[in-house]
Amino acid sequence: MEEKELILRLRKNDQIAFSFLVDLFSKKVYNTCIGMLQNLEDAQDISQEIFITIHLNINEFKEESSLSTWIYRISVNKCLEFIRKKNRKKRSGIFRSIFSSDGEKAIENHSDFMHPGIQLENKERSIILFRAIALLPEQQQTAYVLHKLEQVSYNEIADVMQVSLSAVESLLFRAKQNLKKHLATYYEENEK
Repeated sequence: MEEKELILRLRKNDQIAFSFLVDLFSKKVYNTCIGMLQNLEDAQDISQEIFITIHLNINEFKEESSLSTWIYRISVNKCLEFIRKKNRKKRSGIFRSIFSSDGEKAIENHSDFMHPGIQLENKERSIILFRAIALLPEQQQTAYVLHKLEQVSYNEIADVMQVSLSAVESLLFRAKQNLKKHLATYYEENEK
């Protein structure tokens, strides 16, 4: 099905077209969510939210970019919203625990996250890598996940993130530099 026809049918609330869209993009959306959220259940939940958002907002799609770019943009934004919301809850949980009588801190740890595409023998290295990716600033993390985990082109990343091509190049360069620092520090401390 051609993209124009798919969009037209989606705007007419065609369920077959929506099923086709889900089949076409579910893997990309889910993998983007896993790369950014580093939690399988959260990725599943947010993926479903993304397709609901697409269904509800298809009439808002202006066709200034490709449908896949628009879907990646929604995916990235939903993941970032979720991360921000989760971080706010963590901070409020920490403050509550500081002032509570039991003194326990409510910090959730995803340090054992394992991307399903990683082979078992690389499990420890992938955990270390995903910890380092999670430490990147938001925009660097987004650009890195889209490019390295999803193989999205620089041009499409620029469209998704609504930044210039040179900004994407800069974000990826800085992300790689920061990952090198984080990983070098880890290996210096743990691989003596």
